Amino acid sequence: MKKQVYNPYLPAWEYIPDGEPRVFGNRLYIFGSHDRFGGKEYCENDYVSWSAPVEDLSDWRYEGVILRKDQTPWNTKKEPYWAPDVVQGNDGKYYLYYFVANSSIISVAVCDTPAGKYEYLGDVHMPDGHTYGSKPEEWFTFDPGVLVDEDKRIWLYTGSGQDSNGKFGHKIKGCFVLELDQDMLTVISEPKVLLPANWTRKEPNFFEGASIRHIGEWYYLVYPATDMSGLNYSMSKYPDRDFVHKGRIHCTSDIGFGGRKITQSAYPIGNNHGGLVCVEGQWYVFDHRMTNGSLWNRQGVAEPVWIKEDGTIEMVEATSCGLNHGPLQGKGTYPAYICCNLMGRKMLGFRNPMGGPKVTQTGEDYVPQEPIEHEVTADTECNAPVSYIKDIKKGCQIGYKYFDMTNTTHLILQVRNAKGKIHVLDQLDGNVIAEAKLTEGSDWTTSVLDLDPNKIIASHKNGSIKKCPLFLRYQGAGSMEMLSFTLN
Repeated sequence: MKKQVYNPYLPAWEYIPDGEPRVFGNRLYIFGSHDRFGGKEYCENDYVSWSAPVEDLSDWRYEGVILRKDQTPWNTKKEPYWAPDVVQGNDGKYYLYYFVANSSIISVAVCDTPAGKYEYLGDVHMPDGHTYGSKPEEWFTFDPGVLVDEDKRIWLYTGSGQDSNGKFGHKIKGCFVLELDQDMLTVISEPKVLLPANWTRKEPNFFEGASIRHIGEWYYLVYPATDMSGLNYSMSKYPDRDFVHKGRIHCTSDIGFGGRKITQSAYPIGNNHGGLVCVEGQWYVFDHRMTNGSLWNRQGVAEPVWIKEDGTIEMVEATSCGLNHGPLQGKGTYPAYICCNLMGRKMLGFRNPMGGPKVTQTGEDYVPQEPIEHEVTADTECNAPVSYIKDIKKGCQIGYKYFDMTNTTHLILQVRNAKGKIHVLDQLDGNVIAEAKLTEGSDWTTSVLDLDPNKIIASHKNGSIKKCPLFLRYQGAGSMEMLSFTLN
């Protein structure tokens, strides 16, 4: 790879949640919703896409706006577009399936290239021509997932398990499937419920955001669960029946990983949505995380996953190194925002799973120029906002995973408004293995600590200095901010 890559994998000023990863040709494309930094609701911006060559997942480029809200003729109020999916039809064209907020309609746009300028094609409809979801007896649709199967049959997966969506006047049935004709629009089957609606925080039932993949002999439905445990999955030998829940794959708050409970979330909780993709023989799960203390400022993250011989997938933890093919180097300067753990102080033995420190940025929402005359990447946008961590108060913890610290001996922190010490811990809520008084000042200042990584891994079963985490805890007054850290 040209450089290291970490989570979030796109520039820190880009907010693309609900990412559906798709490989077309020799590039990996991300299609998702598009949040606005500082926005007051989900998905306020138009659809855009990013892509990277399959041989280098550090080399992301901006593909530009692919569909605007004003391109759907009946969306006169310019309601937001929620989570989409893109597939290549049997005719070679690319079809973008999407859901306009406050409706029960799945719309379709078409393009000759994966990330070009899509044009509205129509709405998913019944053979008599009426739009599915336009009649009250038809089930409530939601974020679409689409499969063009090996036998060229086309399947649309949609629905919601959230009872409150009943306000739109349709039955909430959970996840259901419709077969489409070769025109990519016409429904040619009766709807079938695959994962029934059962709204409860005590079980990992279907919430929303179905993502479908056919891998070997198995069909996989990936979706966020009602118990807030992140992306779960069900498996079947068939595309339209017999799906069985198998477990969790990923949660940006690590709920469920190692038995972690929601009250001990390792990162601020929110919704999840994502999918699976195979790149150069390695499978990955794409998901998103919360930032800015908001449910509406979400950023894409990704982790490698491994499919076992029986087809099942073990849950993976949230890390900072994501697509990097292994731990980050134990030398060099890293932006603070690549944290995979952010935890507030305990109160009466518990933490607020939506509180604590938060990733934010300078300035307003950033919109790069369209890549017409030159390529747009993170490196070309010199005037883009800078991200950092704010609201770091006494007892707050920040975690990074993982680094090869074979030759690491020092840690340098760049902070401001500090009035106290920083502790390096051997694990979250763990023992102090190093500490230093932080340099005070309202401008960014640096503080240096001696660091012995062997003391970190000593408390980890099968720990390795080549895969070493970094956990920090602030002990001081006021509210500190952190811009970067350097290992050397």
